[in-house]
Amino acid sequence: MADVYEKNKATSVAEAKNIVPRAEFRVFGQGIINIVEAAMWKAQATLFKVRQSSEVYILSRHTNEANVKIRDGLLDIKTKVGETEDGFEIFQPQGKFQFPVNKEELQTIFDNLLVKVELDKDNINLDDFLSMVHDHGDAVAVDVQKERYGFTVNGVICEYAKILFNGALVETACVESEDYAAMKEVAEALEIAELENVNYLKAAKRVVGL
Repeated sequence: MADVYEKNKATSVAEAKNIVPRAEFRVFGQGIINIVEAAMWKAQATLFKVRQSSEVYILSRHTNEANVKIRDGLLDIKTKVGETEDGFEIFQPQGKFQFPVNKEELQTIFDNLLVKVELDKDNINLDDFLSMVHDHGDAVAVDVQKERYGFTVNGVICEYAKILFNGALVETACVESEDYAAMKEVAEALEIAELENVNYLKAAKRVVGL
């Protein structure tokens, strides 16, 4: 089973395209963790990892289909490539780029965000990138702190987490897998299947008012 909390590392566009994407069902709100913790043990969950991370999400006013974030000094992008019959979203990794990021890679990222920029340097460092986002009216950088608890139910990867979006606390839980039928069963077992499916981008936008 893949470890979703494995050490973050740079990934080229070609390498990313060889990654088989998992579908994800995710919910946000208050009281989510209590619901999941009560249900997960009845579902015979196996807790396997706890991780804390500090990330920056780049939100676009024009799309919720390009998941762009900075974590561990890497600029990470995934793009939505489809949904399952149950509405689980599928995001394909498109690369994790070490700063300074070259002009072509960064142009592709802004194109996916549907944000128009003029890049006048061949390589862009982290501070310059964040300055471009800050100065652009169609993109917003959001500080995201995560305390994540990963577990499995019947081999399906799950987690619950405490999230701070620019300091505002919300709770989340998710189920992800290439096995869509198993995902649905586990979401039901965790008693979150009837809640609204919301990805990180939409949740962050709601919190910051974008």
